[in-house]
Amino acid sequence: MTVYTFSEARQKFAAILERARREGAVRVKRRDGQVFIIQPDRSPHSPLDVAGVDTDLSAKEIVDIIREMRQHESAAHHIGNPRRTIRKAARKKPR
Repeated sequence: MTVYTFSEARQKFAAILERARREGAVRVKRRDGQVFIIQPDRSPHSPLDVAGVDTDLSAKEIVDIIREMRQHESAAHHIGNPRRTIRKAARKKPR
């Protein structure tokens, strides 16, 4: 763990906070010998914990909609991308 003097910590505070974020913690030592640890606060919640959305759709209907969207995206990608068509044609071996 990196140790900074109090003077360094005052002068480079933003850099020290960034280092604590990357490394987990940083120590700051005062002239009188006291040592303090600066470390990021860990959030108890996941950023993926979000409130649900109320819909009148069943799980099957949602899955069907997603599958349909993926099929349309896949078809549009293959049709609308001339480079892909050229590459596919170049890979075909003549008989």
